[in-house]
Amino acid sequence: MSLSRIEVVAGALVRARGEHVACPAAEVAGLLTQADDAYAVQQQVAQALGWFGMAPPRYWKAGGPSRDAVLTHAPLPPRGVWPSPATAGDWPFHMRGIEAEIALRIGRDVDAALASALDVDSARALIDAMAVSIEVVDSRWQEAIDAPALCKLADLQSHGALVLGEWVPFVARDWAAQACEVRIGARATVMRRGTHSLGDPAWLLPVWLRHATRHGETVAAGTVVTTGTWVGILEAGEGDLVTAEFPGIGHASVQL
Repeated sequence: MSLSRIEVVAGALVRARGEHVACPAAEVAGLLTQADDAYAVQQQVAQALGWFGMAPPRYWKAGGPSRDAVLTHAPLPPRGVWPSPATAGDWPFHMRGIEAEIALRIGRDVDAALASALDVDSARALIDAMAVSIEVVDSRWQEAIDAPALCKLADLQSHGALVLGEWVPFVARDWAAQACEVRIGARATVMRRGTHSLGDPAWLLPVWLRHATRHGETVAAGTVVTTGTWVGILEAGEGDLVTAEFPGIGHASVQL
């Protein structure tokens, strides 16, 4: 019996993770024709590797380059979500891209009916806490971040690991004035202000929650979503200490 398109791509990613090697996206890119294909691959890889068992994912990433773009989403393997200060140890990275983000935590269960009725304001009211987060960008594709978009989406949108700082109560902020500072090893500090691509990290919540509940699932209270980078992707190397700080919110760090 021949494998389906989805099974072929998922199998490549499962092998890449199991063998800690990168595989060529060019060989499978033509098998993915729409975002739903990539999301189906995400689900098959998660099932094959037993990431979530029977429970819904508790950690997600979501985001996009602008409010006019189609937002993308990925559930994150819980073994790669670490509290700050974190040490990566021998975690098998192929690359180490650094994104500084704000993570949001949902304070109540959200089912498909509730998600379908949300706008940004009502979704924002569901947040009970926020934290500074560092996402380490990685890829199972040889082309890395130059792989085709659907291949990257199938590969959890190039996710490697997530580090979460201390949770603080969520309060309204002037996101346009929010500063962000990232230090990588001995390099100069990268400083940004008001650079979140959506203008407000909570703006993506209705779209993400509808995605996460689209097959009848419930997003459980305490579920976390990290919401996109403020600094693009910064290059880090093995041995670097990475620190991200959002003044007024908190900080996070990871030793690579």
